[in-house]
Amino acid sequence: MNWRTFLALLSRDGHVARRNLVPMLMQNLLQPLLFTFIFGRVMTTSGMMPASYKSMLLPGIMAISMVLAGVQAVAMPLITEFQFTREIEDRLLAPIETRWLAVQKIAAGMIQCFFAGLVVVPIAWLLMGSGTNIHLGRPLEFAAVAFLVMLFSAAGGLTLGCSIGQTQIGLMFSMVIAPMMMFGCAYYPWSALSSFPILQYAVLINPLVYASEGLRGSLAPQFPHIDTLVVIGALVVIDAGLLYLGLKKFHQKAVS
Repeated sequence: MNWRTFLALLSRDGHVARRNLVPMLMQNLLQPLLFTFIFGRVMTTSGMMPASYKSMLLPGIMAISMVLAGVQAVAMPLITEFQFTREIEDRLLAPIETRWLAVQKIAAGMIQCFFAGLVVVPIAWLLMGSGTNIHLGRPLEFAAVAFLVMLFSAAGGLTLGCSIGQTQIGLMFSMVIAPMMMFGCAYYPWSALSSFPILQYAVLINPLVYASEGLRGSLAPQFPHIDTLVVIGALVVIDAGLLYLGLKKFHQKAVS
């Protein structure tokens, strides 16, 4: 491990992210904030949704923003660097072991994921107006879940970026990202699917379910949610699997 090279590469990615800050925020936050305004403000103000729905919705919006930010921050540049610009070849010449390049990509994605989650909460709070009741009463649980969500999104982005071709980018969003968001329990608690028992247990393969339920349990525990220990255990398994698969695929593409 060459820490100087690792930090230099991380600093370069940070510089690129700062130069593209506004487009990056629009890309990652626009869709979640539109959902926030429609469901958290319009629907509750009109009386079609109870006011308490705002508090249930906000942790789910935070989960979606973090996951989208991490996945796009890692997957999209990788697809470009491997298949369009071939910029990855310059990185492979850096004095650092190949797998550490992938770890650096994950670290950069986790940082962007963190800031996306940090930014979306106050903006969503302002959009929804008064009546939002979330609090950081379980800081250790929140920190553990947030870290695992950041790692999941970045490792998932690494896996997708090394698995999808340049002609399949649209397919990635329509077949992976969109279903993950709709069935990720971000807009409703997992218990709301109890009337559809097959679907309720089928969605447990969706990592966003654990991200949404974990953040909801630590920020708005007054609502039904999956037990936090179960969430943490599931995210640890998912993160380990994605990390192993992503590092393996990155190494295979790099040496080929």
